[in-house]
Amino acid sequence: MAEELSLWNLILGAGLIVQATILLLVVLSVVSWAMIVKRVQFLRSVEEQVNEFEDRFWSGDSLADFYKELDGRSSGGEQLTGLEGIFHAGFKEFQRLRERLGNDTDALMAGVQRSMRVALTREEDLFDRNLPFLATVGSTSPYIGLFGTVWGIMRVFRDVAGVPQVSLTTVAPGISETLIATALGLFAAIPAVIAYNRFLVRGNLFIGNYKLFTEEFIGILNRQVYSSSEGRPAAAPAGAAQS
Repeated sequence: MAEELSLWNLILGAGLIVQATILLLVVLSVVSWAMIVKRVQFLRSVEEQVNEFEDRFWSGDSLADFYKELDGRSSGGEQLTGLEGIFHAGFKEFQRLRERLGNDTDALMAGVQRSMRVALTREEDLFDRNLPFLATVGSTSPYIGLFGTVWGIMRVFRDVAGVPQVSLTTVAPGISETLIATALGLFAAIPAVIAYNRFLVRGNLFIGNYKLFTEEFIGILNRQVYSSSEGRPAAAPAGAAQS
């Protein structure tokens, strides 16, 4: 009896609809776990990059030299992301517009803000990637499993409809194989929901950090522009700690 109720035998004994439901839930679970692992690695790399960037940015070294270094990497085909990408976009636009607009400080800073907002939006898209799929798996998997269970129970009742005497031994295998779908639905949904909430919170923390840096960097450039307009030397920002 124990052998007959083994998990594999129950799956093989289930109807085609229940088997298809189980297969779908297994696929959703595997894909979800693959995305979870990939997202964990992504967040770890982002955290490392943020720490390295902030150490360099606030060290007091020349921001112009830092920009040249990042621009060389960008020109070499590397895609700058995170704070590096936001800083590079803002500083690049600052240099371009300063040469073209001269003393029109309002237009200069408006252009820098637009450029950095575009870079920030791209970063937000990176943090949102795969989250809709995890949310969908978390919200729909239990219902998919429930559908398989209900369909299987209907099949069991139909099969025993003509049996004169129905006992627990008669219906236990059929009921057991249908409940597997519900269990797999929960197995797929619970990690997806936990991961979605965790990634959403961490992503929002990073985006908040990015927005704070954007405001700070715009403030640095703003002070530089207005100090230049008052007759001081119009050199590029020498260092964040000095501004």
